Amino acid sequence: MKKIAIYGKGGIGKSTTSANLSAAFSEMGHKVCQIGCDPKNDSTRLLLGRICRETVLDMVRESEDGEVTAAQIIHTGFNGIQCVEAGGPEPGVGCAGRGIIVALEKIRALGAIAEEQLVIYDVLGDVVCGGFAVPIREGYATDIYIVSSGELMSLYAANNIAKGIQKFAKRGKVRLGGIIGNGRNTENELEVLTEFATKINSKLIMYIPRDKVVNQAEVQRKTVIEWAPESNQADIYRTLAKKMDTNEDLRIPEPLSFEELEELVYKYGN
Repeated sequence: MKKIAIYGKGGIGKSTTSANLSAAFSEMGHKVCQIGCDPKNDSTRLLLGRICRETVLDMVRESEDGEVTAAQIIHTGFNGIQCVEAGGPEPGVGCAGRGIIVALEKIRALGAIAEEQLVIYDVLGDVVCGGFAVPIREGYATDIYIVSSGELMSLYAANNIAKGIQKFAKRGKVRLGGIIGNGRNTENELEVLTEFATKINSKLIMYIPRDKVVNQAEVQRKTVIEWAPESNQADIYRTLAKKMDTNEDLRIPEPLSFEELEELVYKYGN
């Protein structure tokens, strides 16, 4: 079964996209597990209807011998989706990336994830940090998707992530499945995302337009799939999930230079 990692610049909508994808995959009949690899431990909020306080690292810290059980760290959310939050150190103390390493190693040691499960890793976009690179470096995930808007700094982060994928692809099976465009209503956004994806030897697998129903659902601590199942936005997430489920066109990316990236954004911004 597919093991997917979702990357992208902080604040670009990775967790919202990941949670709605998990919901859509579960509707398709998949047994789904979403693993949040962000110290804020809010990746699974829309699936659980709350912030998960029982993260892997919290449970390890609270245990006298550092041992935890699968039942302590796996929580059931919408439509039976299993939810795990890696957690992280206290703010200003320790390395968040190191926390992800410890958490994923613990999950693997427990055998908490079944082979037949579809797994989504929701990961911070800083692949410079070894911890955040773990899902692609250690083979936890093989299908990588990058969430990006048409804004320069979002594309810059996406390009850096592509560099990391390119590096690790040379020694493993990790590949880029495509760019997920998360709309910010910037000028010519669809065009710039489409050309960016093509230029790095990938594709724009889906463009998600900006819609207020996403914010409305988040206020209710639910995915769009659950809150507004008949909406166009819910169908967009379902379509994306179907495309990812059957996507075999996985490639090694060819990142741009920063000058090429600036030129691309300038081309569509004028």
